[in-house]
Amino acid sequence: MKVTIMDTTLRDGEQTSGVSFTFDEKLSMAKLLLEDLKVDRIEIASARVSEGEFTAVRKIAGWAEAHNDLEKIEVLGFIDGTASVDWILGAGCKVINLLTKGSHKHVTHQLRKSPDKHITDIKEVIAYAISKNIRVNVYLEDWSNGMRNSPEYVYNLIDELSDQPIERFMLPDTLGILSPDETYAFCKQIMENYPELNFDFHPHNDYDLATANVFAAIKAGIKCIHTTVNGLGERAGNVPLSSVIAVVKDHFRYKMSVNESKLNLVSKMVETFSGIRVPPNKPLIGDHVFTQTSGVHADGDRKNNLYYNDLLPERFGRKRSYALGKTSGKANIAKNLENLGIELDSASMKKVTKRIIELGDKKEMVTQEDLPYIISDVIRSKAIEEKIKVMNFSLSTAKGLKPGASLKIKIEGKEYEENSVGDGQYDAFMKALKKIYKNLNRNMPRLLDYNVSIPPGGKTDALVQTVITWDLGNKEIRTRGLDSDQTVAAIIATIKMLNIIEGFEKV
Repeated sequence: MKVTIMDTTLRDGEQTSGVSFTFDEKLSMAKLLLEDLKVDRIEIASARVSEGEFTAVRKIAGWAEAHNDLEKIEVLGFIDGTASVDWILGAGCKVINLLTKGSHKHVTHQLRKSPDKHITDIKEVIAYAISKNIRVNVYLEDWSNGMRNSPEYVYNLIDELSDQPIERFMLPDTLGILSPDETYAFCKQIMENYPELNFDFHPHNDYDLATANVFAAIKAGIKCIHTTVNGLGERAGNVPLSSVIAVVKDHFRYKMSVNESKLNLVSKMVETFSGIRVPPNKPLIGDHVFTQTSGVHADGDRKNNLYYNDLLPERFGRKRSYALGKTSGKANIAKNLENLGIELDSASMKKVTKRIIELGDKKEMVTQEDLPYIISDVIRSKAIEEKIKVMNFSLSTAKGLKPGASLKIKIEGKEYEENSVGDGQYDAFMKALKKIYKNLNRNMPRLLDYNVSIPPGGKTDALVQTVITWDLGNKEIRTRGLDSDQTVAAIIATIKMLNIIEGFEKV
């Protein structure tokens, strides 16, 4: 059996509070979803939202047509006579996902119509869409409440529409109310009553049961699931695409068209465009989910991978890592040292382990890239030295003027000085630094992520932790800075990075 995906990140996902995608961002995500991740269909917008949305849909449709993907592009439309169909037609699309009412309560209270009138209106829109060569799917909005409270209405609606040229009936748990048992029962009933029709399941996550409900829906025989990347969506969001991939492939062993190795790439892109950070413990896509923290686990991994499961990070474009902190043992530290090419004797290892535990007790984060500095400090090694040092810097900001930075830096004994302006103080610092590096014909790594942590309820002088992720071309590294000033913390992290790419000799 094969399970297909209709991803609605660009439509339902954009309904996340505070999220709005530009048309260029929508086009970039559409390309990634269809070409890289290879989902089966995508829903990209709601009809008649805005001129900007129309422009975005036209751009995506133009690209999709040129790449033979136009049939995979879908737009939400409404029971509004010819308006939605004309909008979709003008935007160059070929599929409408028609929003109908899947519960008696929604029909009578929101539309203030009788079920018969609603059905008549639906058929008129379908007939017009077909006359314009637009394919039709229908959403039964609030279907889950309909099955709970007015099943006779749901069955009558499907009976009346079953002879219409509808390709897919889409069953939304609009308010995320279902339990897995209800999902299984309702989906099973629907499919047994209408074996000739195609059904999709559209889960929301209000009770944190969306993934469990997907499991139940697939068990009942549903073959298409609606998802969003990173679980974006209204309120608690939709079911995450990543979780569905894991459930389908590892629990059911069913086939999918998705290229799971591109999952992390797409997740990071959507995180950047949406501004909604992925929780670090989010399955498959969170920063920490392939990180072993306990020393016991790291030791087990060294002894025949005792703490591995089927969710191998390499499947999803990730790598396993071993956290450094107060629960770290020698095995965690040894794994990190291996990656750095550093070897320590037993006595030195004990000292380094002790220092890392001390830092963990103080709630300080330790990254792999911090290890050479810790080693240098703990065992007083002169083999590790900072080849690049900031002699001094000055940062300025004033109303109506761009922030500025003046920088003097020493590289292998020689001093260099530059100044610049930027969109912020750190941006100005980086531009001054890049001027120096450009004059020396040195390459600067690309900044991938900039994360600032401030203790909740912290005072104005609280220590700020800045963690920056850098792209070195063949790998990524993270460096950390700690200071009461956010910009200074970022500068500390930057100088650490520069010294790391200079290279450290083995201890």
